[in-house]
Amino acid sequence: MERRDFIKLSSAGMGTLMLPISGVAISADQLLDKPMDVTYKKKLADIALNAAKAKGATYADARIGRYLNQFVTTRETRVDNIVNTESAGIGVRVIANGTWGFASTSNMTPDSVAKAAEQAVAVAMANSKFQTTPVQLAPVKGVGEVSWQTPIKKNAMEVPIQDKVDLLLSVNDAAMQNGASFISSRLFLVNEQKYFASTDGSYIDQDIHRLWAPFTATAVGEDGFKQRSALGNPVGMGYEYLDGLEKDKVRVQGANIGYHNSYDMVEDAAAAGKQLQAKLKAKSVEPGKYDLVLDPAHLMLTIHESVGHPLELDRVLGYEANYAGTSFATLDKWKSGDFQYGSDIVNLYADKNQPYTLANVGYDDEGVKTKEWDLIKDGILVNYQATRDQVHMLGQKESHGCSYAQSWRDVQFQRMSNVSLRPNEKDLSADDVIKDVEKGIYIAGRGSYSIDQQRYNFQFGGQLFYEIKDGKIVDQIEDVAYQSNTQEFWNSCSQLAGKSDYRVSGSFFDGKGQPSQVSAVSHGCPTTRFDNINVINTARNV
Repeated sequence: MERRDFIKLSSAGMGTLMLPISGVAISADQLLDKPMDVTYKKKLADIALNAAKAKGATYADARIGRYLNQFVTTRETRVDNIVNTESAGIGVRVIANGTWGFASTSNMTPDSVAKAAEQAVAVAMANSKFQTTPVQLAPVKGVGEVSWQTPIKKNAMEVPIQDKVDLLLSVNDAAMQNGASFISSRLFLVNEQKYFASTDGSYIDQDIHRLWAPFTATAVGEDGFKQRSALGNPVGMGYEYLDGLEKDKVRVQGANIGYHNSYDMVEDAAAAGKQLQAKLKAKSVEPGKYDLVLDPAHLMLTIHESVGHPLELDRVLGYEANYAGTSFATLDKWKSGDFQYGSDIVNLYADKNQPYTLANVGYDDEGVKTKEWDLIKDGILVNYQATRDQVHMLGQKESHGCSYAQSWRDVQFQRMSNVSLRPNEKDLSADDVIKDVEKGIYIAGRGSYSIDQQRYNFQFGGQLFYEIKDGKIVDQIEDVAYQSNTQEFWNSCSQLAGKSDYRVSGSFFDGKGQPSQVSAVSHGCPTTRFDNINVINTARNV
């Protein structure tokens, strides 16, 4: 099957959802074929590295990848589509004459691998005519032969298709029985088998798993329709995430159920049906200033757009402007040492080691061991996200380990790490955060949003909205969106729930670059309060 045919096939079953995944169609059984032997991977990688050095490369890395995807999509009582894909090959990146070069091939023979390496050097040599400043790499000590695997309990690829279909149809039935008129549900399963080798002396074999189980339910009433999407989280886990364990549920008084490290999809769908009926009858919000209490499944998107993207160093420097522009958080603000990004209780950090997260790996796509580092400390901007060839611009000597490529055929570049908000040291619950709010709105789930080309002025909606009066949730309301700017918003942060409320959600298909690439990234946070935020009514006619 050609790549363009796959895109047609997938979009036929998934509507307008962008699926930037390529590969050839295979059977479900082939998803379980044994990966290439690690000894042969090392042999091919050494061929690439040696061929590149022989042609004049001063540095080279090779990434051998096998990327597996399974998508199951349903609607009401029927299965819309089941798609299994595989993509495999090698990408070779080099520095020659102080300039990057890259080439790739799906032909995994020694001759083809050597030719790809030679082509990468030729590209670098040609580009060097236009390079004014040589590439400067932060040092990385080779780690030898090592491996890392997502700590899964159930390999989702091993679960029979029938079990997956039965789950999704049960989800659809639960929503329809409780008030939904229509529903579509899906499973996205990804397995990246990645091997990295470099002239620094690293040979890193990684087996990475991700899962997402979204649905969108719709209810039709006399005056129109309402929608509610799933409140589960995309995760770096196996099929065990769908066990729906009681210990992983977070119940908020009078509102929704949140989820830690497992998800009851059927329960959420049943709740969605009931909440849709309430949405059809709910009163429309009165615009004005409110204290907002934001659920983690909602706040993750605000973190993603107002912190994660603007603190990518390539955006800050103006090297990257696709997908909503550059960044207001310029180097002069960081160098001042006192730029107040948020209130003094706001501590945001990057961490690719956090378990169960989408970006959790042992090593990034430059062979850098992943780590945790602060971005905003006590409200002050203290760092960015940068790769090996960027950190010298910050006067730093160690890469942050946030390089990623969506496949073997794409060159790796700086991508967002898991960016998260630290919880309160006091273990407050969501109800504890709500109880001190006199006039407010509780928001759960991600909705529509917009943000300007500097990642500064923004507007966010949500899935569920509840009015708060005198410390209690009283009614479900509708048509809510809040407007602010990044610095004003984060400086209005006045309270955080604690560790037991901290939850992780994320973006399974996060776009960046030109040509576009996608990555998967998580954002953890507790239920959080923001004071005196402007709320608009999205249903009002002007």
